[in-house]
Amino acid sequence: MTTSSGNQKLVVVTGASTGMGASAARELARRGFHVLAGVRRDRDADAIRSTGVEPIILDITKSEQVEALAARVAGDPRALHALVNNAGIQVNAPVEALPMTQWRWVFEVNLFGHIAITQALLPALLRSKGRVINISSVGGKVAMATYGAYAGAKFALEAVSDSLRREVAPLGVQVVVVEPGGVRTEMATRGIATANKLAAQMTPEQHERYGSLVQATNTLMASGTASGLTADAAARVIAKAVTIRRPRTRYTIGRDAALITRLTRMLSDRTLDRVIAANLRRHYPKAATRAYSG
Repeated sequence: MTTSSGNQKLVVVTGASTGMGASAARELARRGFHVLAGVRRDRDADAIRSTGVEPIILDITKSEQVEALAARVAGDPRALHALVNNAGIQVNAPVEALPMTQWRWVFEVNLFGHIAITQALLPALLRSKGRVINISSVGGKVAMATYGAYAGAKFALEAVSDSLRREVAPLGVQVVVVEPGGVRTEMATRGIATANKLAAQMTPEQHERYGSLVQATNTLMASGTASGLTADAAARVIAKAVTIRRPRTRYTIGRDAALITRLTRMLSDRTLDRVIAANLRRHYPKAATRAYSG
């Protein structure tokens, strides 16, 4: 299939400090694009700055920084070829135990921030007939226990992506969703640390109900990450979505993501519950008195 080269067109990649975002920024620069790489700290900017990669201080939840990025793109004579909405956080806790402030923050970063960036850059993408690449997750297809907030935001991002695709396809803009499974990045490590911190704040009753579940989920997350693809391998899939002439509407990253998305289409909810519970049960602490049954 035919792919395009950068020819010094612009690509914006959010969440480019580490992991898939940083790897995608470097891969796209290698392919000839000038990448505006969104990072949150000066030290991250220093780390990623290289030929073809221009760091931009960008917190997607801050309107003034989103507006500054839009002005930077508007003032550049080069066409904006693509926006890669990659920024995100992972916050895992049982629905009952996650404070509402955390629920709102997860959606602010993992959904509303992407919408804000997309709105700001759509005029440039409409002029160039470019594309939007939304980095979702296998969690946008199936919501594991303790993933309510994270998966909720990703499910919503999938829906927004579908709606946007149908709105702007007649105008020449393509919208693509990328759904990673396990990828060896710092995000999972930070997610486990956050899950443990939130678990420490649960009431004794909540800890009795969910403590072993949180431990099992963290163990499963660590295992899936350790056996997952490298960030560089994931970046090549993202780069394909950016460059291929006729992209699919969705790409998965990793065999686990491909398998899980296939199972969601094949199995009933109850059957899928049993499959997920059986997989998770293997990761429960040995001292647990009961296993999660879905």
